[in-house]
Amino acid sequence: MEIKAIRMFDGGFMNQPFAFGGEEGKEKFDEQIIYRSSLQNFLIDTGQEVILVDTGFETGMAAPAKKLGAPLYMGERVADYMVSLEALGYKPEQVTKILLTHKHPDHAGALKYFPNATLYMSSEEADALKLEGSNIVRVSYKDGAYHNFPKAEKIADGIWLIEAKGHTKGNSIVIAEADGLYYMMHGDVTYCDAALKANKLSIVFEDKQAARETLDRVREFVANNPTVYLSTHCPEGYENLELKRVMKL
Repeated sequence: MEIKAIRMFDGGFMNQPFAFGGEEGKEKFDEQIIYRSSLQNFLIDTGQEVILVDTGFETGMAAPAKKLGAPLYMGERVADYMVSLEALGYKPEQVTKILLTHKHPDHAGALKYFPNATLYMSSEEADALKLEGSNIVRVSYKDGAYHNFPKAEKIADGIWLIEAKGHTKGNSIVIAEADGLYYMMHGDVTYCDAALKANKLSIVFEDKQAARETLDRVREFVANNPTVYLSTHCPEGYENLELKRVMKL
């Protein structure tokens, strides 16, 4: 199994009230404390299948401009999602499965470009995106608990889609097991790794109580298992992957 980052933006920033202020309130944090930001999603090559975890923005999407005081700036464009995918040596026709963590356009925008892929997601996210068809699998988490997560579904050997509500009502995460490590592709459970370590929610959620429960479970899992934490919105996401760096809380 090989996991790769599909990079779209880099060199950005987010402020502490955005990344940390979901429970105590933005006013409790310092907007002059800045964390690095980027945008990447992930690909799992099992040797038999090419599986995407989220799909980035649709091609040509105009990203917000850099602005003083912005809570989140993703950075300069590295490449559109499809360009980055092909730069890694893959064609859209090769993708067999897409695992969607949630509905937001920086994760779901390019779903339409993969003619041979089966799409796996929660019913809530499928409803929100108005997705129907024989290639849409509304995951029921039929395989029960995965470690300390109550609901999970095995997608392929060593690859699990796990219910992780809060950021959105049907949010999920993906864990891939390889070489004794657990690679956690968590969507937006946190926006930067510093928030995971500080045990802070971002200000972006649809269900705060569920988001707190998910973050607690993620932190418990990371504390008890050698986990490479693969974030979407900070460069530690691709750096952790490159280094196979295990998260320490």
